[in-house]
Amino acid sequence: MSFEIRKIVSYVEEIFIEGGKATDTPVTMVGLAVVMKNPWLGRGFVDDLKPEIRANCSDLGALMVERLVKIIGGAQKIEAYGKAAVVGADGEIEHASAVIHTLRFGNHYREAVKAKSYLSFTNKRGGPGTSIQIPMMHKDDEGLRSHYITLEMKIEDAPRADEIVVVLGCADGGRLHPRIGNRYIDLEELAAEKAQ
Repeated sequence: MSFEIRKIVSYVEEIFIEGGKATDTPVTMVGLAVVMKNPWLGRGFVDDLKPEIRANCSDLGALMVERLVKIIGGAQKIEAYGKAAVVGADGEIEHASAVIHTLRFGNHYREAVKAKSYLSFTNKRGGPGTSIQIPMMHKDDEGLRSHYITLEMKIEDAPRADEIVVVLGCADGGRLHPRIGNRYIDLEELAAEKAQ
C-alpha cells in the first residue's frame, strides 16, 4: 500500500445506562481511524484523483475492516456501521471524499458484514483534535431508527494540515431504550391520518 500511514487509532465505548435506566445488554461502539498523509497535497489542483484511488483505496479498506472486526469480536456482531473522513487544513474536502466514497474502499466493509444498507458518512475539514462524528445505521435496514447512532471521537494530534483521517465505525446494537418507532410505522400512521 502506498498511502503513507502515520498511525492507526482505535476507540471503544460501552454504554450501560441511558436516561438513568440501565440495560442488561450494553452496546459497544468501535471507531478505527487511520491517520495518513494526503497524497494529493502540494500538487496544485489535481483534476484526476482516480490513480491514487485505484492504487490504494482497496488495500486501505481491507486493512481497516480486518482490524475493526477483530476489535469488536467478529463481523457477525456488527449491527450498525458508518464511515467518516477529516481532511487537514491544507487539503480539499474532495480529498477526504476520494478515499471513503469509492466502492474499492467501502465494499470491503459491506461484504464483511453482509450488509444491504449504504454506509452513512461524514466528511469535513478540521485540525488536530477536531471532533470526528461517525454516523451509523443498521447494516440491513435504513429505516430502523433504533440504530441511528453516532460515535464521536478525536485524535489530539490529527489531522495535521497535510493529513487525512479516515475512520470506520461500528456498533453491536442500537441506542439503549429506543422509543421513537421507525420509518415504516410513520408511513402507516401518515397513511391512516390521510384516509380519515
